[in-house]
Amino acid sequence: MNDQKIDRLLYVEEVAEMLRKTPSALRYMIHAGDAPKSAKIGGRRMFKKSEVNAWIEEQFDKAAS
Repeated sequence: MNDQKIDRLLYVEEVAEMLRKTPSALRYMIHAGDAPKSAKIGGRRMFKKSEVNAWIEEQFDKAAS
């Protein structure tokens, strides 16, 4: 059996709340290619929590340089 820990999956609404955006603003960011990596699973857009956190850190790194 695989011992890898499965990352927590987040819905658009949860990620939007983390980013202090509306869900529709996050959907626009996804469409524009300016959002954390995501995938459609079971018809719903999902994000890995670790990917969202890494994306947020990247934004701070970009702002600092």
